[in-house]
Amino acid sequence: MDLPLMPPLAPMLAKAAAAVPVQSESGEPTWSYEPKWDGFRAIIFRDGDEVVLGSRGGKDLARYFPEMVDAVRAELPERCVVDGELLVPQDVDGVTRLSWEALSERIHPAASRVALLADQTPAQFVGFDLLALGDRDVSVEDFGERRKLLVESIGGGKRCHVTAATSDAGEAMRWFEMFEGAGLDGVVAKKLVGPYLPNKREMIKVKHARTADVVLLGYRPHKSQPGIGSMLLGLFDGSELKMVGGASAFTAARRIELLAELEPLRVGDDVVAEGEASRWRSAADRSWIPLRPERVLEVAYDQMEGARFRHAARFLRWRPDRVPDECTFDQLEVPVRYDFADVLAGGV
Repeated sequence: MDLPLMPPLAPMLAKAAAAVPVQSESGEPTWSYEPKWDGFRAIIFRDGDEVVLGSRGGKDLARYFPEMVDAVRAELPERCVVDGELLVPQDVDGVTRLSWEALSERIHPAASRVALLADQTPAQFVGFDLLALGDRDVSVEDFGERRKLLVESIGGGKRCHVTAATSDAGEAMRWFEMFEGAGLDGVVAKKLVGPYLPNKREMIKVKHARTADVVLLGYRPHKSQPGIGSMLLGLFDGSELKMVGGASAFTAARRIELLAELEPLRVGDDVVAEGEASRWRSAADRSWIPLRPERVLEVAYDQMEGARFRHAARFLRWRPDRVPDECTFDQLEVPVRYDFADVLAGGV
């Protein structure tokens, strides 16, 4: 492989903000806005038949996504470096949206399992920045020029796409509300003038953030430290209490405190449950300690995937003023249903 930029290459990053930045008052756009894709960040390097799917940490994901290697050879320029996200879209009630669970399951050590999932849940790639084209190092050029070349060079294929983008801040905020229905994570703003800066937080991201009151179902002990590893959370669907995810961001001291605090709620000293505690499907992850469903807590979450939190929720506070029966799915904000294809360049 001989490209102007070579793997491993750290991607340019984003810093969180509460609101989308507005354009300057000069009349000339200073920002480009695009949907925030919620997949595996990947910088694709292609030099003829040689393909590397570089992860954020610098590892090559090609072994886990063999169908994407074939797609890159068929659909991307002969020699290029493209930044974007690997995704797994799936049909849900007639609408195509992103599946984080299906994407996560693609990282598997067994070659037979990788081959099976490549056929059953094939991935796609959405590009949002062009870093090299042929012998041209595009990363040193302004994003406005990189975006133009990206749209001209990529798109129209079956698996490799280009993200939608706009210079209208109002349109970006409309996307922020609408595109969540396709499984997206928010909005990203990029300066139109300026080079690509690896490992620098030069972009702005605005993500969805919501709260919910949930029932504490149990906990999973920490694998390597004293105390709990995560709380397991539930919501009532009618009279049925369903597991919806977990919360795990605790300090070492707080993990120990929580273990002592929750021990009196154990269903029985010898009771260990198996089931839906984890989306990762390994047997070691699936055991947890059930508790009497008496405690209510408030958590912060970004969005739902089906009947579960898409990512781990964040513990905010106990809610002794709430009773478990009040913790239902009805309290959750339901996003507009939106199709994955409508979030691509040319789709809006």
